[in-house]
Amino acid sequence: MLLILNRFDISIMKLLIVDDHPILREGVAEILRQALPDTTVLQARNVDEGISLINDQSDLDAIFLDLNFPTGGGMSAIADFVRLTPGTPLIIFSSSEDPSDVRKALAHGAMGYVPKSASAQTLVSALRLVLSGNVYLPPLLADSATTGGVLELGGRTILTERQLEVLEAICRGLSNKDIGLQLDLSEKTVKTHITAIFRALNVVNRTQAVNAARSAKLVAS
Repeated sequence: MLLILNRFDISIMKLLIVDDHPILREGVAEILRQALPDTTVLQARNVDEGISLINDQSDLDAIFLDLNFPTGGGMSAIADFVRLTPGTPLIIFSSSEDPSDVRKALAHGAMGYVPKSASAQTLVSALRLVLSGNVYLPPLLADSATTGGVLELGGRTILTERQLEVLEAICRGLSNKDIGLQLDLSEKTVKTHITAIFRALNVVNRTQAVNAARSAKLVAS
């Protein structure tokens, strides 16, 4: 079961980006600043700098980590980061779209995996999801691993990107038929996704799902 946590104001945060490409780092930082104007975004060029910042900053709300560095250590650093900042969500932001890398990252303790080919909106949505205590998976893994619209990791139900889209449509008051037309899905598939969403949010109807989604800031108010 997914937990809905509201332990901080999502608009006022401190984030860390660990990536060896300065242009990409700054681009991601700017996306986050625009979406969350009061957020502080720290940057590190490699794993060692990231660890140093983690040791100096005790109030990080989330960390974005690349997997590939010239000196190595991205995948193996996940467990170190998780150990140093227990309770701080770690999101992998990588050029790799290999499902095995996604599974390894999650197995090491990452709470999300966002390919660098993803849109700015997806990046921010993934952040909102992990900050609510949930796990974000990209379609490249969700599509191959989802059975019956429900995906589990370590006994927890996970919302896929498609299910987030359905949830946003529910929050806009769309019917199953309209959701299907908008997302090019059959009504049966829409119902399957809604069942998975209700299970993930521990709710029994649309009104409760909307309230839970907005409370956890999984969707725009």
